[in-house]
Amino acid sequence: MDHDLLVAFVEAALLTSRGTVTETAIAEISGVEEVATAFEELGTRWQGEATGIRLEKVADGWRCVTRPDLDDLLRGFHGLASRQKLSQAALEVLSIVAHRQPVTMPEINFIRGANSSSVIRTLLDRGLVRIAGRKKVVGKPFLYRTTKEFLLHFGLESLAELPDPESLIKDPAGDVD
Repeated sequence: MDHDLLVAFVEAALLTSRGTVTETAIAEISGVEEVATAFEELGTRWQGEATGIRLEKVADGWRCVTRPDLDDLLRGFHGLASRQKLSQAALEVLSIVAHRQPVTMPEINFIRGANSSSVIRTLLDRGLVRIAGRKKVVGKPFLYRTTKEFLLHFGLESLAELPDPESLIKDPAGDVD
């Protein structure tokens, strides 16, 4: 398969896929071992101001996304209501789960200093966290972890891309470390 056809195939796969597209899947179907350059070329092509599409590496593959500045226009075009934002409590719990996983509800409540049961239920319903078993302590509380949907929602390739929480803490003088 020549390079131009490979790039066209990657573009078509991205635009028709319901989920992410992996380099492995493209390599298997195309018979070409090195497909990363096709993704890179397509990403470069879609970076210009004249296009409304971007290529984003997330979770276990690549996906097409629209330019952020087109969000309101696209929502109006598709007749969608405004996006449901996560509450401050939900963001706090997600942060705790993402950085401490697997983590139990009592641990989350202790860190936050507040009951987080309803927040966890909401995050479970949205598919951003999942139950990952039970901790082998008295009461056997559930262990919570983030999901692939969490990575997709925040546009992350892996949890390693999360900032170090210690680096975000301000010192008493008001300077950030």
